[in-house]
Amino acid sequence: MKEKQAKTLFNSSEDKLLQGFAPLAVRVRPQNIDDFVGQAHFAGPGKLLRRMLESASLTSIILYGPPGTGKTTLAHIIANHINAVFEYISAPAAGVKEIRQVLTDAKDRLIASRQKTVFFIDEIHRFNRAQQDVLLDDVENGIVTLIGATTENPFFYVNSPLVSRSTIFTFEPLSPEDIKKIIRRAVQDKCFGYGNLQLIVQDEAINFLADICDGDARRALTALEVAVLSKQKAGRPDSQIVITIDDARDSVQRKSVQYDGSGDTHYDLASALQKSMRGSDPDATVYWLARMIAGGEDVRFIARRIAVCAAEDVGNADPIATVLAASAFQISEFVGLPEAQLALAQAAIYVACAPKSNASSAAIGSAIGDVQNEKTVAVPKHLKDSHYSAAKKMGFGAEYKYPHSFEGGFVVQEYLPGGAKKKYYKPTERGYEKNIRGYLQKLEILIKDSKAKWIERPNGAG
Repeated sequence: MKEKQAKTLFNSSEDKLLQGFAPLAVRVRPQNIDDFVGQAHFAGPGKLLRRMLESASLTSIILYGPPGTGKTTLAHIIANHINAVFEYISAPAAGVKEIRQVLTDAKDRLIASRQKTVFFIDEIHRFNRAQQDVLLDDVENGIVTLIGATTENPFFYVNSPLVSRSTIFTFEPLSPEDIKKIIRRAVQDKCFGYGNLQLIVQDEAINFLADICDGDARRALTALEVAVLSKQKAGRPDSQIVITIDDARDSVQRKSVQYDGSGDTHYDLASALQKSMRGSDPDATVYWLARMIAGGEDVRFIARRIAVCAAEDVGNADPIATVLAASAFQISEFVGLPEAQLALAQAAIYVACAPKSNASSAAIGSAIGDVQNEKTVAVPKHLKDSHYSAAKKMGFGAEYKYPHSFEGGFVVQEYLPGGAKKKYYKPTERGYEKNIRGYLQKLEILIKDSKAKWIERPNGAG
């Protein structure tokens, strides 16, 4: 059987030729771990991944992090470093048939030549559960060493058995200094970068690209490539090219805001928005709101988050917050973007600046817990519906006291049987809830006053 050679990023002479036509971000990818930039917390000297490579003891791993931070590059570096055949598939373009073929080849190869196989699956989160399950046995038995790359949280999007069999390396956005280093290396690279051009990239332009790309090296290199190509003069490859900050700005045009309406970014930004409102920080609130709007989030989802925060975290400390949130929801549906951002901002900032109380939220949470976990309480006879003829025969509602018929609109009677009586709502001293607390305290005094006399008003006047 003719043995496959390990697949690296560009291995054969044909691959080398094709590399010259690839985008700059692909051409200048480093081929060894020492040239890899960023992720020093696991790829730096003495860190876990570096130790695994140096001791040739690589286990299955999952590379998790935002785009342009080096996941695919690192997978190819690993393939170059270890003595194994490297198989690559992209999850969106592959199915169970392709997976089984790779696994079969890996098993035959291990039996015939004892050569291991590294199976790299890009965007592994795009596999459904059934496709991921196909990998389990061969990963567990060591037939293949799995490298999965994903931009989504593997604890949510990758099967638990695969996660438990893998070491997860979490990638962070590259720092501006890392991006600057990558840009300068691309400018100086004579093989696949711009080292053979008379190219000057001004420091201001490099600084701008390093800041605007939000830790995404691919985005920065793509902008650099656009700037260089746009400044090159046809037929004059030896002419000097100067990239200024204005050229860099033109190459970026409109900043691309990373956002996934169903993934980690979606939930992380929603969490940041709600926690900022809860924490009474209007500036942080409006920033996270802007991130969601600029990323294309559904305005109804944003409005729901604001409404939830108004009810949960403001509550009766300022009841107007919930009213305003509900209005923002309606206005957003009526007018849509961009005008909806005005109502959403108004409501979110109001909620952030309002006094806070979670007393209502705590009350319903505690009550639901009791309903679900404790003995169910029957409705007392005097509280039952009495608006039908048979109800009177059974005595339903007969002893009910109508509060408006009594002085002060209040009368002592049992609304919850004594055995189930519990104080769920505990109003705070903040905002309007202070008034509620004071009113309930007055009623408690009246209830405890054994000498209290309840005077019924004539004709049930309110």
